Amino acid sequence: MFTVAPEDAGALVACWQRDAAFMQAQPGFVSTQLHRGIGPSTTFLNYAVWESVVSFRAAFEHPEFRTKLADYPPSAISRPHLFRKEAVPGICQGV
Repeated sequence: MFTVAPEDAGALVACWQRDAAFMQAQPGFVSTQLHRGIGPSTTFLNYAVWESVVSFRAAFEHPEFRTKLADYPPSAISRPHLFRKEAVPGICQGV
């Protein structure tokens, strides 16, 4: 999840687009989708699917990716999380 100052929203999306293109080329990448809060929200959610935590961590720790993190706007605050599917009987399946 990201939050950013309203004037930096376009720059955040541009950085995310560049990083998403890099991630698409990494082993274990499945898909990604950027979501933005409705209305005047400047909260964004990056929903990415990876084959494994190991694949994600290898891509995230790649030196080329790490150097580009400094390009994000100074107002951008990132709160990364890793999730797994949760089974809820009668509603959704787990892993």
